[in-house]
Amino acid sequence: MAYIAMSGNPESPTLGAGLIVASATTKTTLGSFSNPVTLLAVFGLLLTAGLMVRQIKGGILWGILATSLLGWVLGIAPAPQRLMALPHFPVHLFGQALMGWKYFTPNQTFNLIAAIFILLFVTLFDSIGALMGLGQHAGRLDSSGKLPRSRQSLFAIAIGTAFAAMVGISPVAPYLESAAGISEGGRSGVSSLVVSILLLFSVLFLPLLAAVPAFATAPVLILVGVLMLAGSIKSINWDDLSEAIPAFLMILMMPITFSLANGLAIGLIAYPLMKLFQGKIREISPTLMFLGLASVLFLMLMTLQKL
Repeated sequence: MAYIAMSGNPESPTLGAGLIVASATTKTTLGSFSNPVTLLAVFGLLLTAGLMVRQIKGGILWGILATSLLGWVLGIAPAPQRLMALPHFPVHLFGQALMGWKYFTPNQTFNLIAAIFILLFVTLFDSIGALMGLGQHAGRLDSSGKLPRSRQSLFAIAIGTAFAAMVGISPVAPYLESAAGISEGGRSGVSSLVVSILLLFSVLFLPLLAAVPAFATAPVLILVGVLMLAGSIKSINWDDLSEAIPAFLMILMMPITFSLANGLAIGLIAYPLMKLFQGKIREISPTLMFLGLASVLFLMLMTLQKL
């Protein structure tokens, strides 16, 4: 998430941070600070970090607002033309999940099965990874490192994802960006309900929200990465290589592959293997073994889809 935020294209209309840019020699390299978009991203990062260090309530939102205003005033990003507008009802989205059936042929059966399993694993791994990360950041994990009522959480995600597909919107799943709200003190279902209600009313302010440039939100994603890493990495037993190696591979592969699911799958494969090599096969639970085999199937299907 932080890597993606840093590597956003600074050119219009994207206006990403541009702190990291592509390089033919080293794959990626430091961006140019002669670009005003990148300079504003750095300003937003330092301002937001300073507000968070000072523990100022709403510091993340103040950082976004200040960086956006500066970008609008300097003409680096287009300012909103108006604050409010009635949204258009998205009637064209409904039923999109079923529109593809008219193009289906028996020869595409394998591709259909592969696509279903890939989407299933991506959603499952993303949800598990986000739930565990957010749960740890909120201090909700029990003494054994498990998230209470995780089954109910995954069931709610499954219902939300199925409903979202039918109405043509993004999957309803937990996102790591929620760590920003947790850091501000939102740790209960009440705060989630309030945010949901406010989000519903925010559609009236789409002209204003759509004008917030990417370089103003990139600092938040970078700092959310700090929050997530600070709360998770200290619980890893780095003295035990059977745990350190899978954890390192997971942390490394998530940004490199631009996918939480890919990183989690590689970690779930590496962990049982390291324990097996260590002669501690009894520490591998049946659930972990199943997830490891599912991860192998997931990566195989992903590879076959790219051939």
